[in-house]
Amino acid sequence: MAPKTDLPRTSDFVPESAKKTFMRVHDLTRPEPSLTRSLVSLIRSKPVTEADLSSAALFVLDAIANTCAGQNSDPGRALLAWSGAEGTGNMQPDTGKRAFLLGALTHILETDDLHRGSVVHPGCVVVPPAWVLAVKHGVSGRAFLTSVLHGFEATTRIGMAVGPEHYRIWHNTATCGPFGSAMAAADLLSLDDEQATHALGNAGSQASGLWEFLETGAMTKHLHAGHAAEAGVRAAELAKHGFTGPPKILEGKKGFFKAACPDADPSAVLADADAPWQLTTTSIKPWPSCRHTHPAIDAAQTIRAAFKEKGQPLTDDLIEAVDVGVYQASIDVCDRVRPMTEYEAKFSLHHTVAAGLLFDQVDFAAFGESARARLQSLGAKVRPYVEERYASAYPRAWGSSVTLTLKSGETISETRSHAKGDPEAALSREEMIGKATMLLNHAQIEESTRFIDAVLALADDGQLPALPDGL
Repeated sequence: MAPKTDLPRTSDFVPESAKKTFMRVHDLTRPEPSLTRSLVSLIRSKPVTEADLSSAALFVLDAIANTCAGQNSDPGRALLAWSGAEGTGNMQPDTGKRAFLLGALTHILETDDLHRGSVVHPGCVVVPPAWVLAVKHGVSGRAFLTSVLHGFEATTRIGMAVGPEHYRIWHNTATCGPFGSAMAAADLLSLDDEQATHALGNAGSQASGLWEFLETGAMTKHLHAGHAAEAGVRAAELAKHGFTGPPKILEGKKGFFKAACPDADPSAVLADADAPWQLTTTSIKPWPSCRHTHPAIDAAQTIRAAFKEKGQPLTDDLIEAVDVGVYQASIDVCDRVRPMTEYEAKFSLHHTVAAGLLFDQVDFAAFGESARARLQSLGAKVRPYVEERYASAYPRAWGSSVTLTLKSGETISETRSHAKGDPEAALSREEMIGKATMLLNHAQIEESTRFIDAVLALADDGQLPALPDGL
């Protein structure tokens, strides 16, 4: 053992500022622990089963059918005009621009999927960029579907951590979406864990998207999905070339949670690592309106069906009032008594509940000009209010009650603890295929059955089918 000495150590002569500089430089040589790096490891360690791949194929079908149908809309036509304004000739289409176009189209008709716990629409920000990169790099079905699972996992886990206050101002699909896009792209580009962390860091630095567009019914929401899809692709492609990003983009002192999430729960990012893939707990929307309106639509449709069974048609003149119990976020986003446009009607509890009560089907036509005029009187009788049992269950469960008061004094009530299409009330495989068929018909796609079969065959490692002309 060396003898003790009172001589000063060499380090005692080093100024404190120099020590700190040395430590910062030294730290750059070691992987920095962060939530993002841990999330990448968590996702890549999760096993993928045949059932997971089959589920992913159905969700891809739902997203891509929405992409195709989105063309048949005013925002869709504007996006296609923008995309085609500058011809590319023999040049390969730019992946970021293409991901933007497809992502934006997917989110137009309000029929794309939704993950309740995160309040994120993962399909529109994950499937389009993954599709674009898989086609570009010749990736086959199973690898593509695995990247989709990874992308859903990243965007929803971060979405579950942002906290409810974030959602009051920020659109979660826009802010959390870039992480999912980047994670899927990182898988398809074979990025290692460090590169993937850089990709998610730079994708998260581009997180943005405000709810202000609801005030005028502007087309901004589609821009949100497109930007999120593009941001992740750009970030991943740059990471492939050594472009670095902030590893603590989530929990850092100047990171995402600090900037935009006053009640964030960072522990939610890595919670329940062994849980099923978040894609399998994502909801599919049966009606073309904001997801917050769906449990009430479902309840209203049941009330209408009960009247029909009795041979008594339900009409506006029979109804005195309609009380709709919901959670606060539903009112924050969908309290719109007199919607003036098709898009505003999709974000109106008043219009959608009236449609559920008076129409046999709440389809695209239920939001057009003639439908809005017909439902205006009944919509004015709809009275949304916060009901405690739904407020305390949200966002784990999205429920609603509809209580119809007739002019005769009779009251009829229906309740929903979950919305149709949630995992607890899931659409069957046949119903999902039927929905995709409806969307492809809306897009005027010929041979839709062949396209659907090709997408579902991705689970058997089939090749990605060509998208319709124009996409």
